[in-house]
Amino acid sequence: MPDPDKQKSDDQGFDSSRRTPGPDRRKSVVDQRTNSTGLERRRGPGRRRSDFMKAAEEGEMTHEQFLFIKAIDAYKRVNDVPFPSWTEVLEVIRKLGYRKTVESSLKLDAVEDWTEAADAPAFPPSEDEVENAA
Repeated sequence: MPDPDKQKSDDQGFDSSRRTPGPDRRKSVVDQRTNSTGLERRRGPGRRRSDFMKAAEEGEMTHEQFLFIKAIDAYKRVNDVPFPSWTEVLEVIRKLGYRKTVESSLKLDAVEDWTEAADAPAFPPSEDEVENAA
C-alpha cells in the first residue's frame, strides 16, 4: 500500500504537491492600469456599454456606421487592398467630411491636441499647389 505522506505524481510525472498558487487571473486588467485613455474596451465593474456600442455589437448599425463601412469597403475594392493602412483609413474618414473641430475627450500621452475649422479642406495643399497659387 502506498504511503500517503509521499508526494503524488500523475502518469506524466507532474508532481501535484509542488503546485504553488500564482497571481489571481480573475482580477480585471483594467483595474491594474494606471493611465486611463478613454479607449478601454474592457469595462470592469460598474461600467456599462453605451447604447451606441451595444447596438453596434448586436448588429444594429447607425447610418453613420453603415456609411463608414461602405466607404472603407469601396476603398478596398477600388485600390485592391485587403487591409488599408491607418493613413488610408484617415483619408477615407476625411473624404467622408469629418474634420477635427472640437477638443479630444481622450487622454493620450505625448500627443498635442488641435482643432481646425469646420470648412477646412480635407487635405492641406501640397507645396506645388501653394507655389502655383502665389
